[in-house]
Amino acid sequence: QVQLLESGGGLVQAGGSLRLSCAASGRTFSSTFSSYFMGWFRQAPGKEREFAAGISGSSRNTNYVDSVKGRFTISRDNAKNTVYLHMNDLKPEDTAVYYCAARWGGSGSYYPREYDYWGQGTQVTVSS
Repeated sequence: QVQLLESGGGLVQAGGSLRLSCAASGRTFSSTFSSYFMGWFRQAPGKEREFAAGISGSSRNTNYVDSVKGRFTISRDNAKNTVYLHMNDLKPEDTAVYYCAARWGGSGSYYPREYDYWGQGTQVTVSS
């Protein structure tokens, strides 16, 4: 059984911070988590799911959508099979359901269809 479980979402005022966590479990990830590129996507009401941030298995490479650069930081702890998204200076336009996703292999992708596993999502709401 493969599972990605997000946590850490909530309601925060503009300018505030949140830290999202995504814990990977199951046989698929037990010894190969570091082989997965991990991404955070987000989906606002009425909009398509969009890539927010991604990190390679070794943490050597990270990338971000322009709208979150300088405010969000993605990191991972392979010993804990967990990936994080630190979000600072949150804006109302960051309001969305945030999803964690895993893609086998070293390279990342901005396209949701190229990810193999998904979490259920966690709601982030930023009030003005």
